[in-house]
Amino acid sequence: MGAAIAVPVAATGFVYAMPEQAARLAIQAERQRAGLVRKEVELPGGLHSVYLEGGRGEPLILLHGFGANKDNFLRVARQLTPHFRVIVPDLTGFGESAHPAEADYLPAAQAERVRALAQALGLRRLHLGGSSMGGQIAMSYAVLHPDEVASLWLLDPAGVWSAPRSELGDIYVGTGRNPLVAHNEEEFAETFAFVMSDPPFIPGPIVRALAQEPMRNAPLAEKIFKQFTADSLEGRVKGLATPTLIVWGDQDRVIHVGSGAVLQGLLPRSQLIVMPGVGHLPMIERPRQSADDYLRFRATL
Repeated sequence: MGAAIAVPVAATGFVYAMPEQAARLAIQAERQRAGLVRKEVELPGGLHSVYLEGGRGEPLILLHGFGANKDNFLRVARQLTPHFRVIVPDLTGFGESAHPAEADYLPAAQAERVRALAQALGLRRLHLGGSSMGGQIAMSYAVLHPDEVASLWLLDPAGVWSAPRSELGDIYVGTGRNPLVAHNEEEFAETFAFVMSDPPFIPGPIVRALAQEPMRNAPLAEKIFKQFTADSLEGRVKGLATPTLIVWGDQDRVIHVGSGAVLQGLLPRSQLIVMPGVGHLPMIERPRQSADDYLRFRATL
């Protein structure tokens, strides 16, 4: 969940005069700094998949959250591409990948699409990371194909619903309003503030430019949200032996931080890191710390 990236901005006048072009240039610059290149492939069934790829070493696929896209991992990927072959797709229904209106968007179906991408890239065994909904999909992948997943990196993952209800849950249950779905620029700015406790600075015109994609996708996003939030993974992941690093921001308003301890109790080979002062998107709010913690975790495997 969440749709924010950190972008460097050099020319203030250009940003205000041509915000969409400035956003594209800033994103491209951030991709280059991370050593990532945009690529695309057709998956079985005709689904178009767009992804970023870069680095060398063991393959690491990173899955973004609800309402987001592949660029959510740019800040942290800069620290990872020197060590791993990093692949960051736009999940089906988001970003530049296909948006089939009537598709199954349950985590298991999304996991099979990610697996199809992995197979198209010749990957038979890989490491998986995921933020929020992406973490739920990563866990589904590991449950369905445990021999193919070497490790899991879960950043405030969805799918564990027995913990105390979050602020998002209280709002959604109480009012029916979803703070993660933006129908206009004002709502997107509110989402931006909701998902992060310590967001990077991004000028207002860039934020408004970034709002356009999730605004266009709002009707489909509502459908996807209902599907994945109705799916609990707790019974399916219990006892899963995949080595797992769980990371949670203690200021997460989207999924209660108590979910981390619940998940740790279900996964026998897991460790939990709780980041103080961090919201729902540790890899954006604390990219260096997130990367360092992950590298230490990988060194233990």
